[in-house]
Amino acid sequence: MPLADTHAMQLHLKEIARHVARGAHAILLLDRAPWHVTGKLKVPKNITPIFLPSRSPELNPVEQIWAFMRANWLSNRVFDTYDAIIDAACEAWNKLVAAPETITSIAMRKWAHVGRTL
Repeated sequence: MPLADTHAMQLHLKEIARHVARGAHAILLLDRAPWHVTGKLKVPKNITPIFLPSRSPELNPVEQIWAFMRANWLSNRVFDTYDAIIDAACEAWNKLVAAPETITSIAMRKWAHVGRTL
């Protein structure tokens, strides 16, 4: 998505809901970005959002993912064009997606899996 906004979040929620197994329920950890907390969202019945405390990026797994990507593939570089920035970000994202064990090691929060064997 080119923008992080209410429309993009609504599509994201719809896609998550579509993949939740019948009879199951998803818990979605979210920061307090404006497009996460707007009353304009229609949260599907099979999803419950849990909002992280304000100003606590250390609790947000996505913040840790971005920090990893910056540290390993995006820092200390000069980009000549906007397209070069987009290309570098896509390349970094694809490297990360190709290493799911790395994503797990960065983003896993044991407290989010209480009662579940991992």
